Amino acid sequence: MVTSGISAYAGVENLEVMKEAENYNRFLISLITPHLRRSARVADFGAGTGTFVVPLHQQGVDVVAIEPDPALEARLHRAGVKAYRDIAALADASLDLIYTFNVLEHIADDRAAIHVLARKLRSGGTLLVYVPAYQLLFTAMDRKVGHLRRYRRGGLSALVRGAGLHINAARYADSLGFFATLLYRALSAGDGSIDRRALRLYDRIVFPVSRLLDVALGRWLGKNLLLVATKS
Repeated sequence: MVTSGISAYAGVENLEVMKEAENYNRFLISLITPHLRRSARVADFGAGTGTFVVPLHQQGVDVVAIEPDPALEARLHRAGVKAYRDIAALADASLDLIYTFNVLEHIADDRAAIHVLARKLRSGGTLLVYVPAYQLLFTAMDRKVGHLRRYRRGGLSALVRGAGLHINAARYADSLGFFATLLYRALSAGDGSIDRRALRLYDRIVFPVSRLLDVALGRWLGKNLLLVATKS
């Protein structure tokens, strides 16, 4: 199974907290919607608690979830979403869009995972990847939720090209988050916890400004990295 080497995800508590980041989650949904062609078949690779796949399903999108954690998979089924623990359950060349948000950094062999995702795409299909950026920003929170790495644009681009995909865009996101994470690394207690009040303040006040600054700074820095690629 390329989705995960563990049977239970240690970061569920953080996933629940992140549901309060309304602007952040709306931003991630906005990355998906431009690629939702009529009758497109979509997969959420690493669907977690269903933050993105559940609303898409409720909107009538033909979407399936890939989630290796058995408790989370069951939770997705209860929400009415078709879910599988391994993407091997899906036929090759069967998907028009695969999106994966903050998942690849959990997978030991991320190269193999990307190759599998590429095989599942139809010709002309799109892969949308969003991951943590810059190893410099690795914190106790990364360790708590099982992150193995953070990414740079060149390294992730090379992995995706190696799977035979054409890169349409690769840029950093949440430029102010770069500095906020450095501050968190310096001041946090080291237990990897998220302060709900601080998260809400950042999401409501700082994140919208950060998104505006990304227009100018996204080529060079950000807390996260966004990559969009297509299969020829």
